[in-house]
Amino acid sequence: MSDQGQVTIGITLGDQAGIGPEVVAAALASGQLSTAYTYRLIGEQVAAVPGKPDAATAKAAMDALEEAARLLKNGEIDAVVTAPIGKEGLHELGFDFPGQTEFFADRLGCDNHAMCLTGKNLTVGLVTIHVALADVPGLLSQQEIVRVGRLLAAFCQQRGIASPRIAVCGLNPHAGENGAFGSEEMELIKPAVDTLRDTDQAGALYSGPHPPDTIFRPAADGDYDAVLCMYHDQGLIPLKLLDFDTGVNVTLGLPKPRTSPDHGTAYDIAGKGKANANSMIHAIELACEMAEQRQ
Repeated sequence: MSDQGQVTIGITLGDQAGIGPEVVAAALASGQLSTAYTYRLIGEQVAAVPGKPDAATAKAAMDALEEAARLLKNGEIDAVVTAPIGKEGLHELGFDFPGQTEFFADRLGCDNHAMCLTGKNLTVGLVTIHVALADVPGLLSQQEIVRVGRLLAAFCQQRGIASPRIAVCGLNPHAGENGAFGSEEMELIKPAVDTLRDTDQAGALYSGPHPPDTIFRPAADGDYDAVLCMYHDQGLIPLKLLDFDTGVNVTLGLPKPRTSPDHGTAYDIAGKGKANANSMIHAIELACEMAEQRQ
């Protein structure tokens, strides 16, 4: 915590050739953030040309991530909000992670983590994240579905939902139609749902596997508190369609909160005054909420 005893939220600027610096500045100047918290910018600001990432902006982004992880581990900040990065530039510098989710899990020594996105209408958890679609069936397992399902329920409970209703997606069209379009539902997903029902923390209510093409409508209408999705785009397409301006990416399972806006660097509109700071505002607000609860 800060010297004044306030919860301190660290904020990185991401790749500074993108919209990160704009949305961070706009969020901090918006008047929508609580003054009960301390907000600390992390990393060195560099001379960046909007829309033109280079080695300098990539290095600044990587250095800020390392500094944020160090501050979290040392207890100098209580949560971190990360602006979008350009992964190609980072990979050229030796950043050996698919994304920021995996980076923070590694640096904080967390082997039980997952990606979740939450917005005004939907909350989705992902069993597999940054992998090729062709690899998803081979990476799914009953154990992984159960593991991420428990993390997702715990996140909902942390936010005040005592008995979260978790809808579990199938993998195949129509949830496989009893094996007509694939066997993953019968062999992996349904047994995982049964395990979650029998063994998970008190109060969580699981159902499924549900057809992926229909489950998001009732979830958005409030019939479910979260949807457990089998792969990245299965969950992120409906969430970004409905909640692009309010969506927040949160890494489940970390010892301290890490959130980010649900959008990327948007190099094409950087410096043009078109960037919307709402997702960043919501990311900071969620980091504050989660950090406060952990205190």
